[in-house]
Amino acid sequence: MTSSTRRGPYICGIDAGMDVVSGKWKSLILWELDNYGTRRFGELKRGLVGVSEKMLIQHLREMEEDGLVHREVYREVPPRVEYSLTEHGRSLNDALRPLGAWGTKRIKRLTTEKASAST
Repeated sequence: MTSSTRRGPYICGIDAGMDVVSGKWKSLILWELDNYGTRRFGELKRGLVGVSEKMLIQHLREMEEDGLVHREVYREVPPRVEYSLTEHGRSLNDALRPLGAWGTKRIKRLTTEKASAST
């Protein structure tokens, strides 16, 4: 997805925010980079079990375009590429933190309900 294919104009701030984190892997990429810092492509791929190489490349490109992720290419043999969060990416992670806390409570609630239903 490139800037020219964004859906805008946006209806509200949540609409604009969800546009940059849409897709299963983007929030997980943000989490991975926030928790572990700068990562190489292979490290990200191993940390995101189930992501395809094509999807990871696509999401990283979109996130770089949106100013969330910085891509550093080192001119070595073999070439080394590292990804890190930008200040904009860190601020988005800060904004997503309450949603993560809500999700953790949801997981606990669902686990408790499932355990109660099976007894």
